[in-house]
Parts: sequence; structure tokens; C-alpha cells
Amino acid sequence: MDIGSDVPPLTPAGRRIVDAAEELFYERGITAVGVDLVAGHSGVTKRTLYNRFGSKDNLVAAYLAERDRRWRSAVHAAVDASGSAEEAVTAPFEALRSWTARYTRGCAFLNALAELPDPQRPGHRVAAEQKRWLLGLFEELATAAGCHGPATLATRLFVLHEGAVATAPLSLGTVAAAGDLARALVRAAVRR
Repeated sequence: MDIGSDVPPLTPAGRRIVDAAEELFYERGITAVGVDLVAGHSGVTKRTLYNRFGSKDNLVAAYLAERDRRWRSAVHAAVDASGSAEEAVTAPFEALRSWTARYTRGCAFLNALAELPDPQRPGHRVAAEQKRWLLGLFEELATAAGCHGPATLATRLFVLHEGAVATAPLSLGTVAAAGDLARALVRAAVRR
């Protein structure tokens, strides 16, 4: 599933709204930020915001879909830059290294899942789909690299990745350590 593929292109005002929502929701939290603040921060009226997005829930989903688009692009670029199929399996860890240097408040998707526990909420669905996509990508890359037990390896890499994402704000070096461990897991799976 391509998140946001059925969403029409943003108008300039819509782009300003999503950009403001991203900054505010990520820095302050989804539940802590109201549409009045987003509208004011983006320089539009609340009516314009509702005309474009219909609800705060839809705006949250648009913010997360835009972030997901950028994350997937960063991961695909890291995969494309890999020197071998084996290196490609751990490319998401390389993407995470530069991503967490820029976004230091943790994972927007994990934050959204914590703030929006109801699976029927549009933002929850976008965040959950982003996580399912990453798990599927690990399995696809592990299969392409000829790894033994690609589904099991993918689950292990996913858990390792998510642990690195969750602990990155602590500045304990967990992202680099997770990348090292991921490479060791992949090397072991390729040798079998």
C-alpha cells in the first residue's frame, strides 16, 4: 500500500498546513496541538484547514503520510547505494543513522501509535502501515540476498530497528550498535 496515493496534490495553503502540522505535532505531540494553533502557525484560517482536510484526524494522517513518503525515499536511497544484496538488507539502519541525526525527538510513527491507540483512527492506520512496510521490506531484501529464514531474520531486524528508533533520543549510541548487530545477523544468515 502506498500511503497517501489517493490524496490529491497539496495546494500552497495545504502544503503550509501540513508543514506547520508536522513541526507542531512532532515537537509538541498530536494530542497537545489543536487546529487553531496549526492554522495560526501556517497562516491560514481554521476554515481553510477544515476545507482541505476535513478534520484534525485527517490532518494527522496527512502529516504522517508525508513523513512516511520522506522516510521511504531515504530508505530506498540507502538500498540503492548499497554495494551488494547483503548490504542492502541493513540499508534501513544506514538511513536511520542520518534520519535520527535530523529528527531527535524519536519516531513520529511510534509517537503517533502511542497517542492514537484506536486502530480506526486514520493516523494510527498510517503509522501502523509504515511499520508493516518496513517489516516487509526487510523480508524482501533478506530474500533477495539469499538469507536463510528471511521471514525470521526480517522480524529480528525489525525489532532491532524499532528498538534503535525508540532509544535514539537517549544518545547512547544505540543506532550505531543496532546497525552493527544487524550486519552480524545478516552475515550469519547468508553463511548458512
